[in-house]
Amino acid sequence: MKYTPIFIFTFWAISSFGQTNAQNYFDSLGLKGSTTIYDYKNQKWMFTDNKDAEVATLPASTFKIPNSLFALEYKAVKDENEIFKWDGETKAHLGNVVNAWNKDTDLKSAFKNSTIWFYVEVAKRIERKRYKKILKKCGYGNGNFSEEGTDFWNYGEFAITPKNQVEFLIKLYEDRLPFSKLTMDKVKEIMISEKTETRIYRDKTGWTRRNGTDIGWWVGYVETADNVYFFATRLLKDEKDNNPNFIVARKELTKQVLSEIITK
Repeated sequence: MKYTPIFIFTFWAISSFGQTNAQNYFDSLGLKGSTTIYDYKNQKWMFTDNKDAEVATLPASTFKIPNSLFALEYKAVKDENEIFKWDGETKAHLGNVVNAWNKDTDLKSAFKNSTIWFYVEVAKRIERKRYKKILKKCGYGNGNFSEEGTDFWNYGEFAITPKNQVEFLIKLYEDRLPFSKLTMDKVKEIMISEKTETRIYRDKTGWTRRNGTDIGWWVGYVETADNVYFFATRLLKDEKDNNPNFIVARKELTKQVLSEIITK
């Protein structure tokens, strides 16, 4: 079944839980944000906050999904197993040092560990004008590359909405992006984070900061026996707020919302 842009807006006001109740998941943890879900079989959009779903922010490391497509398609890496050498300098992001970043790595591990320097090197090997051209064909993001710097998905004016994240993932699932099927299949495989007897999760987290606001994402899709549910959760908080829920809640909130929808 192919996705068609039939927008059936369901705000959970009458279904198994209301929009207000869903948003209480966020409120209870002292976090702002929303979850956007698309029920593939029933062609239904569902939002905990339909307005927030249309607000664009930096994609952070969720951009590693399209960036992996670019890396493979345009030979910024020979293949998903090519090793990039670590330069020996300790790497950090927003003041956090991740040990997994400080070693040689390939695309598969860089995706799993969200290794920023690896994807910065990929971006250096792909011209900015190519990103702009192909992302426009993908319908991904606002196309604003006005600020200098290689790491445009973490810093700058480039931005994407939660709803647009889901639209892009649907196209990836259906092989409707301007990349070869081989490239898309490899990235789908790399995206797998969890497999059970009944579900397969393909996804990516992200975290960055813009104008004093922390932006946290979890986007992807979960395949069940008879359906696929696409999701994009984005959390926002003041950078001065040391809310301990911020990192873990990206996934926990999403799975809580999904649990109200997925019956099998």
